Amino acid sequence: MFKFNLLPSPADNIYRGNKIALWFFIAFVCLMTWRSIIHMLFEKFGMHEIANLAVLSGDPDPMPLIYMFFSLWGFAQLIFCGVCWIVIFRYKSLIPLMLVFWLIEWSGRLFLYPFIGRATVDSGIYSTGNTPGVEGAPYVTILLVIFLILSLREKK
Repeated sequence: MFKFNLLPSPADNIYRGNKIALWFFIAFVCLMTWRSIIHMLFEKFGMHEIANLAVLSGDPDPMPLIYMFFSLWGFAQLIFCGVCWIVIFRYKSLIPLMLVFWLIEWSGRLFLYPFIGRATVDSGIYSTGNTPGVEGAPYVTILLVIFLILSLREKK
């Protein structure tokens, strides 16, 4: 039976959904934590080798500022991953809510990016190819929907 209770009272460490969704969530948070660390600490590698963004030139050199913002973005991602790790270890009943938050982020790549200037990045002037986040967004969104539904399905 599905119980659409994203804000259980009390928020406890009793996970009521399908175990496969729990293990998916843990693996997904591991991957997102790794992604966040790469963005934060290895911003040049993450930006050019993974995200395929071009090196810009100018006077003054714009790249240090761009790297700083890329690193701050990784830090913001890492903060959210930290919240997810707290949920995994202490408040498992909130896992469906965390999956909703991840679903908002990843589906935003599909539905918002086309309207907020993605064409500029895709023009080839600023990039050498698509980012893995853009390429994988449809698949990750589908997986998140599936595992959200499974996380809401209570054990008998």
